[in-house]
Amino acid sequence: MIKPLVNAGSRSIVLEEVTDPNEIAQARARFAQFDLNLAWLKANALKVYRENRGKAICIAGQELFVAETVHEVIAKANAAHPEDKGRFVHYIPKELVPRVYAY
Repeated sequence: MIKPLVNAGSRSIVLEEVTDPNEIAQARARFAQFDLNLAWLKANALKVYRENRGKAICIAGQELFVAETVHEVIAKANAAHPEDKGRFVHYIPKELVPRVYAY
């Protein structure tokens, strides 16, 4: 597993190979939790986006949390599911407008 280390002062990125089995297992567990949370969002996306415009959302433990700020929504999710390290956090823009994602 490769772990990036970023040094903001010199703007360099160093990649470090992680070989510790415990650290690799923890990372895989976080990815698995994230995948479950993302799958929940995909299955419920229409309702979630329609009802929560202008809000921060967090999915943890395959459960939706909504708040005005990212800090608030993460606090709610952590209180309910402290074991879930694979949270999905997102801000839903207030207005539904076309967006172009390109370089």
